[in-house]
Parts: sequence; C-alpha cells; structure tokens
Amino acid sequence: MAKIGRNQPCPCGSGKKYKHCCIGKYDAAPAAAAPQQAVSVRAEVTRLQEAAAQKKQVVQVVGVFVFFANSAGDAWLLELTEKDALLVAKGGRPLEVEIDEGGDTIEINWSHQFTIDKSRFVTTAYADKAEEVHEEAPVRIIREAFLQIQKSFSSSLLDSIHVA
Repeated sequence: MAKIGRNQPCPCGSGKKYKHCCIGKYDAAPAAAAPQQAVSVRAEVTRLQEAAAQKKQVVQVVGVFVFFANSAGDAWLLELTEKDALLVAKGGRPLEVEIDEGGDTIEINWSHQFTIDKSRFVTTAYADKAEEVHEEAPVRIIREAFLQIQKSFSSSLLDSIHVA
C-alpha cells in the first residue's frame, strides 16, 4: 500500500483530510521481528551425542563452533581461535561435559587442544598431554567448516572471543 500523506483526502471516501479521519486505520504497524531462537551449545552437544550413539557421521557449524561425530561413535566440539576441543562422546557413549551458558557468555571446560595436520585430526589432552590421532575424523569437512567460519566472522571478532 502506498503511503498516504496526512493532508491528502482520506482513502475511505469521506471527503475529510486523512489526518482528521482514518489515520489510525491505515497506518501499518511495523511487522514484529520474529524472535530469534537462541542457540544453546548444550542442546547442540546433546544432539551430537545422540548422533554419536547411532554412529552417524555429522558435521555442523554453529557460530564459531564446529560439532562433529564420526562413524566410530566419537563426537567433538571444536573452537577455531584457540584450537580448543571437547570430547563429548566416545564409542557411542555420551560423556559428562562442563558447559555453562549464561547471559552473553559461554564457559566450556575444554578437554583437549587440536591440530589438523594434512589429513589427520590430532588432539592433545590438557590433563596429561597425551597425543592421539583420530583416523575416523572427517578432516576435509572440518577444514571446510573452519573456512566457512573465517569467511563469516571478521578476524578481530574471532580474536576477541576468548576472555582472560
């Protein structure tokens, strides 16, 4: 509908100026924005654990995180900037994870650091510095997911993710 000027004749045909007649009837209120569904990292981890239990390969990007499960039933949550990783399922069995989501922050008790070396996904445990190569990891798809994140977010934003 075209915008009607306040001093134009009212479109209802009364002969009065629009401002003295039907101004409230034809003013379209701006459409309310659809409420944005907040993404819960904990909920995504639960979905990932369910996929791992079925030994389904899944790779999903949510914000700055990559979630993946492989056909061996292992599942990981990865974060690009600090190369942090959290093992959330092993052999199809879910693991207890520490994730605190509140307000504008998400605190995750990361279990590992990771690297992607050629075609290998390698993790180093924070607890004992044990290194492990994960042959079943979909490395090519994980790399593509990280490229997608790097294209979607500025480097300054990615650098500001971690808080000391």
